[in-house]
Amino acid sequence: MHFSLRWVLGLSLMFGGVLWFLPILGVWMIPLGLLVLAPDFKWARRGYLSIMLWLRKFRKGNKVSKQDP
Repeated sequence: MHFSLRWVLGLSLMFGGVLWFLPILGVWMIPLGLLVLAPDFKWARRGYLSIMLWLRKFRKGNKVSKQDP
């Protein structure tokens, strides 16, 4: 993908994530925007990785254990 197109797409996704209260737009757009910007910016790469690590910890902590009846 072209460098400037990545900028526009990534920043648009992040801006859409800030408008999470509107229909269709949501917080899910922020990590996606960081993922698009990650090849070009170190801060975006760090932000994306920290969000993914937090989600992994959140999922591990909220797993429901299946118990035999």
